[in-house]
Amino acid sequence: MIKAGRANNMIDSWLLILVCLNLFSCFNSADKSRNSTDKTDIYSPGYDLSKPDKTIPLPLILREVSGITLLDSTTVACVQDENGIVFIFDLQKNEISGEVIFHSGGDYEGITRVDNTIYVLRSDGVLFRILNDESSGKLENIYTVGIPPSDYEGLCYDQKNHRLLIAPKSNPDRDSESGNKHPVYAIDLSSGIFLGEKVLDLDISAINKFASENKVIVAGIDSPIRFRPSAIGVHPVTNKLYVLSGAEQLLLVFDMNGTVEYIGKLNPEILSMAEGISFFTNGDMLISNEGRVNPPSILIFNYKRK
Repeated sequence: MIKAGRANNMIDSWLLILVCLNLFSCFNSADKSRNSTDKTDIYSPGYDLSKPDKTIPLPLILREVSGITLLDSTTVACVQDENGIVFIFDLQKNEISGEVIFHSGGDYEGITRVDNTIYVLRSDGVLFRILNDESSGKLENIYTVGIPPSDYEGLCYDQKNHRLLIAPKSNPDRDSESGNKHPVYAIDLSSGIFLGEKVLDLDISAINKFASENKVIVAGIDSPIRFRPSAIGVHPVTNKLYVLSGAEQLLLVFDMNGTVEYIGKLNPEILSMAEGISFFTNGDMLISNEGRVNPPSILIFNYKRK
């Protein structure tokens, strides 16, 4: 009897151990699942890039729309490659409601708004400051901001740091030892001194490593991302830096230290040449598309909060 009781006790003990191991395994799996979900959330851009929530056609004068910036909840300012004109476009009426002629013809690529002031970036890095009000606009100043010669397309306002960010399409340092680092320059608006200073180095090797690990395929083949920014914008909710590489039909998201957090493919059937980006205050995203393949348009993607 004593031996039988001892055997039963041993069986009970083993059963207890097995139950505990199973419970531990379940908790551990749940933790891994939560961590996996968290990672997915971290790297989610907040949008369904395959299908816009709204598509707004633009008139043919904006066939080569190269930059957009919201003026208010219903109005967007646009520039195009050839004319020194800011086109005011009504998103509700789907029509141009005004124009501000600020300079002669040129290759104008970026536009952003800071309060009642609009800044336009020419591809050679020259910056135009335009005072905008409800009835008209006028050129206030032209700045040569001292950044290296290159082909510049990305311009946005970083509200948190009260500065302009400028990104070249082609890396001015591509033939140097730092050619694998794509620079982003900033102009501190608080100082009133309009000279650009490099504030970020976006690592192209890290971009391609991230793309490889997350199976992002460029142009249907396993080719390296060249990373040629056509537009940049700071997300109003997350304070992340969103970058369009229009020629490669990619959207990339970085933190403000330059670490890549997301790379997503744009649908080439609807965004064959994404050249401008802006955001509503609630995070809804606008992307403008040149009319080289399809008619020019602005696509709106609703932001899905985590």
